[in-house]
Amino acid sequence: MLAMNNIGKVFTTDVVQTHALKDFSLKVNEGDFLAVTGTSGSGKTTFLNVAGLLETFDSGEYTLDGQDIQGLTDRQRSQLRNEKIGFIFQSFNLIPDLNLFDNVDVPLRYRGFNAAQRKERILSSLERVGLGKRLKHFPAQLSGGQQQRVAIARALAGSPRFLLADEPTGNLDTEMAKSVMALLQEINQSGTTIIMVTHDESLAQQTQRQIVVRDGRVCDSGASSTSPQADSAQRV
Repeated sequence: MLAMNNIGKVFTTDVVQTHALKDFSLKVNEGDFLAVTGTSGSGKTTFLNVAGLLETFDSGEYTLDGQDIQGLTDRQRSQLRNEKIGFIFQSFNLIPDLNLFDNVDVPLRYRGFNAAQRKERILSSLERVGLGKRLKHFPAQLSGGQQQRVAIARALAGSPRFLLADEPTGNLDTEMAKSVMALLQEINQSGTTIIMVTHDESLAQQTQRQIVVRDGRVCDSGASSTSPQADSAQRV
C-alpha cells in the first residue's frame, strides 16, 4: 500500500544542509498498524509529512496505493491526499468556533460531497467514536480525550485508505490515552491502515509493527510480541 525506496529529504539554509531523511526505505501493507518511534530530530515527522504528501522529497521512489508519487503536480498531490489519507494530530486542530458537526464537515466540503452525503458521513463517524449525542457541543466543552475522538471522526468521515497519526495521545493523560489507543486499534481491526508516530514505547508495543528511525533512516523494525496480530505481521 505504501512503499518508499531510498527516500532522501534535505532542508537547506544559507548556513547548513540538514539531511532529514537518508536512504529511507519502508513498506507498509494494507491493514498494518505501524508505530514509528525515535528521538527528537530523528526524522519521524519528516517521514510522516512526506508519507502524507505534505512535503516533497529530493531523491528515491515513493508509491502510494499503487501510484507513483514522483512527478505529480501540487493539484494531483492534494487530490490524492484528500481521497486516500486521514490525519490525526497531537494538538487536535479543531476549530473552536465550530461545533462538532461542523468541525467534521469542513474537510468533506472540499471533497465535493452534497449535503445529504456529508450529513450521513458526519453522523456515522461521530457515532463511531462515541460522540453521536454531542453534535452541537463545541471543542471547549469536551475533555482532551473527547476532542481527540472528534479529530479521529473528522479523519474517518472521508473514508481514507489509511490514517497518519502524529503523537495522537501526546496531550492526553494515561486513561484518556488508553481510550484513544483502544479506538485506533478498533479502527485498524476494521481494515484501516494506520501509521502512528509516538514517543510512548508502551503504546508502540500495542501495534502490529514498530520501526525505529535514527538519523533519517529506518534502523530497526519488527512485530510486537503483545499485539494480537503479531504472529502474522510482516517485517519491513
